[in-house]
Amino acid sequence: MTMNFLVTGGTGTTGSRVAAALTDRGDSVRIASRAPAPGTPQVRFDWADPATHGPALAGTDGVYLVPPVGDAEPARLMVPLLERAVEAGVRRFVLLSSSAIAEGGPGAGEVHLALRGLAPEWAVLRPSWFMQNFASPSHLHGASIRAADEIVTATGDGRVAFVDADDIAAVAVRALTDERPHNAAHLITGPQALTYAEVADVVSGVSGRAVRHRPVTVARLRDRLVAGGLPEAFARVLADMDDGIAHGSEDRVDPAVERITGRAPRGFAEFAARNAAAWVPAPRA
Repeated sequence: MTMNFLVTGGTGTTGSRVAAALTDRGDSVRIASRAPAPGTPQVRFDWADPATHGPALAGTDGVYLVPPVGDAEPARLMVPLLERAVEAGVRRFVLLSSSAIAEGGPGAGEVHLALRGLAPEWAVLRPSWFMQNFASPSHLHGASIRAADEIVTATGDGRVAFVDADDIAAVAVRALTDERPHNAAHLITGPQALTYAEVADVVSGVSGRAVRHRPVTVARLRDRLVAGGLPEAFARVLADMDDGIAHGSEDRVDPAVERITGRAPRGFAEFAARNAAAWVPAPRA
């Protein structure tokens, strides 16, 4: 049976993958966009403009929810949409949160709590940090590898079970389309917890670059994130998450990907080998 979905963040790291997988299944997908491109499945949608919400939600069976980028308090925009969608008859919702944010915690944690109370059918994805952050030129890690052969964090020797966005999307699609609603939060990790120094070693091995991890203080990282263009409140949240990693908050592995999708999650070494071209220095002219 064909289902109808609205995918917020549909041009982003996980949303684009969720939209593509749903389309491949034969489902009808609307991709939320503040400036929809003609001739695409994109529809006008702005978290801050409630007038765009009704048309985007009309006739949908489920919504993939990605919090607005850079907003430290997304609940003020997202909860009114949830309430409107439920009133309009939308039954299933899947929220992208973070392994670092508990239900009822700051940011997406508030939305998690509201979703569980409002939605007839729901799931919350709590993925670890994305492997794609190291390969993307638009992310601070990817940019710093290219510019300075370094990864800068306040994590010290803390470990993270980095996860491939493809695995996050696979869980999201199951949560959106399984006949029985999950009605649960899923901690989503890769198969192995690594330090950032170990990640740097792997990237060095596949790229031919001498990449290193440069540890900094939480305050210095916050200033670096602000200088990179992030709002100060959001930069403070991210820097505090690094401090949590330094104290062991992300040193854990969970079997959710294999349990839900039937296949093992991709490890960082495999991800790095597949994406080596992202780090190989351009030949000199």
